[in-house]
Amino acid sequence: MKAMNGSESKLIIFSAPSGSGKSTIIQRLLQEGMPLEFSVSATSRSPRGAEQNGVEYWFLTPDEFRRRIEADEFLEYEEVYPDRYYGTLKSEVDRIASNGHVPVFDVDVKGGMNIKKFYGKRALSIFIQPPSLEELRRRLEGRGTDSAEVIEERLSRAEFELSQAESFDCVVVNDNLEKAVAEVQKLVKDFLS
Repeated sequence: MKAMNGSESKLIIFSAPSGSGKSTIIQRLLQEGMPLEFSVSATSRSPRGAEQNGVEYWFLTPDEFRRRIEADEFLEYEEVYPDRYYGTLKSEVDRIASNGHVPVFDVDVKGGMNIKKFYGKRALSIFIQPPSLEELRRRLEGRGTDSAEVIEERLSRAEFELSQAESFDCVVVNDNLEKAVAEVQKLVKDFLS
């Protein structure tokens, strides 16, 4: 397993509360021409809309997910709700490293801290922080994709996630998207050089 043991392999981890702008920042970073490649997470939920297997997620049944957990195929995973798993397959990390690229992870806070613990100094962990919980609420409501109940769940979870920010190597406050993207680009370039 070259990616797991290769002394030179580096990784970039992003975590943030839902609505912080993390996905937008990652997409912009991936367009910079650096040798980065997005690590596609696995989930046991069904595809939504036009989502495709291997693009947005690797879609597995709950039973398949549990079988792969038992086979030690995950770098990290979490059962967020009963039978609703999310995780990072070791094979995905190996695939990206075999292409000569640096894996970029978009994972929840616990997953980010677990990957960082596993890789230590070989991983750069970046926490994207919203300017405030009020702004986060405004962004989540502005998306128009979640019910009021789901928004409250996300805000409640965000309070816990924000309390973990100091566990990450860097915290980038996304109060201005262009400024946040520039800050992340500099952090990643410095880390890779």
